[in-house]
Amino acid sequence: MLDKLSTQKRLIIATVISVLFFIAYDALFAPKPLIDTNKTVEQNQSAPATNLANSTIDKAAIAPKQISKNIATIEGATYSATIDELGRISNFTLKDSKFKNENGEQISLLKPSSPLPLEIRFSDTAINEKAFKVAYTVSSDKIDATKSPANITLTQNLDSFSVVKNLTFHPDGSYDIDVKVNSNHEYFITAGFRPIVAVDGYTVHGVLLRKEDDSLEIIEDGDAKGNEIFRSVDLLANSDRYYTTLFYDNKRSMEVFIQNDADENTLSFARNIGNFSAKGYIGPKDYKTLKAIEPSLVDTIEYGWFTFIAKPAFLLLDWLYSFIGNWGFAIVALTIIIRIVLFPLTYKGMVSMNKLKELAPRMKEIQTKYKGDPQKINAHVMELYRKHGANPMGGCLPILIQIPIFFAIYRVLLNAIELKGAEWILWINDLAELDPYFILPILMGITMYIQQHITPTNFTDPMQEKIMKFLPLIFTFFFITFPAGLTLYWFINNLCSIAQQMVVNKIFARHKAQEIAEKRHEH
Repeated sequence: MLDKLSTQKRLIIATVISVLFFIAYDALFAPKPLIDTNKTVEQNQSAPATNLANSTIDKAAIAPKQISKNIATIEGATYSATIDELGRISNFTLKDSKFKNENGEQISLLKPSSPLPLEIRFSDTAINEKAFKVAYTVSSDKIDATKSPANITLTQNLDSFSVVKNLTFHPDGSYDIDVKVNSNHEYFITAGFRPIVAVDGYTVHGVLLRKEDDSLEIIEDGDAKGNEIFRSVDLLANSDRYYTTLFYDNKRSMEVFIQNDADENTLSFARNIGNFSAKGYIGPKDYKTLKAIEPSLVDTIEYGWFTFIAKPAFLLLDWLYSFIGNWGFAIVALTIIIRIVLFPLTYKGMVSMNKLKELAPRMKEIQTKYKGDPQKINAHVMELYRKHGANPMGGCLPILIQIPIFFAIYRVLLNAIELKGAEWILWINDLAELDPYFILPILMGITMYIQQHITPTNFTDPMQEKIMKFLPLIFTFFFITFPAGLTLYWFINNLCSIAQQMVVNKIFARHKAQEIAEKRHEH
């Protein structure tokens, strides 16, 4: 069927597909409702009770609400934290100046929503209620982990048995946890609810698991089936766009249970009887930080369908930044490199478009001559293509090839917390936020229009031509709300396209002039 479509129709279809794909992707994967960070969420302390015979999860009774006071503070190099009397990390504030909210306050990754990191819930309802009433005692009320690891021990006595949490906090936001429960009561411990920092409409919340076969299972809020079991897990991360609370265990000994709460938020727990040991981390999904703690933790930075392109793209971007020292100019350099790599393919497409433009009058003659006979029109048009070496798909292919690359870069620039607070030039003070004056989106739209204007076309249908002319305006509105880093990428991409198209047009014009001169010389 495609071979019967005109080139311009194919181009329009390819462009429309890319736009529709963008809309669908944005609707299904990117925008999520903002979390009201000022609203106190009721703590639901129901324990995910299991039936040990068949390992299924049942809902347990809800324990009374408990507002706990803090009993210890921890100072790390990059964070300040508190522990409450229920043995949970109740606050975790990032110190870096770029981690500020709209009020200029340092971001706290934990709000009063349950579960909090290191919270323990018992399957036995009576014990669970008791556990949320009996306060822990603490070995020290102030821990200094700014320069080296520091230890703290939390103890809770529950009549016939005790719970002891031995914690070692590190300067970078990571910690070691060793839990000892001298009973056979089943319990669940959590790395915490996902951070509830409402960065913007692109925030995606959910749980990421790395399973026994090293594959990643991603369960976004609202997608969890409830009562799911995952065994031999070595990474359990509760994440939003930029931040995460996680457990990891290189022994793959974690048995993870996934549940939904009443608001369809995904909750994750590690199920245990007796002792539990793991390592944890709370903080930004910064590539270098995660890699330094444990190389495999970089899997927490997940790019969706195009991860296989996005990961090397980010590594290249990071490498460029190490030389340039400015994330904005690193994006510019990355864009130019991508255009250079794609140039052979792009060049063929541009030459093909020039040839098709040249053949447009003859194609129109064929359509007029064989009007009403599509088969003859198609046969003569294909013969015309073969005779002059024109490829009807040549103009579409570069566009189709760039779609996965664009979405890979889209995810890289959207998810990279390294861009948060990163300046480029003049008015761009944060590449992770939208352009405050919409200059980049407007420039992107203008360059798209110029690119469209100098690109050879052979439209025969005025309506098709009008649709194509509206695309720069449509894309401008799309990009108005995008992070400045992503808009910068597409703007520079358009500039490269314009430069390449102008070169190809000149080369083609020169060759055409030579052909005309040779024909005149022959006559």
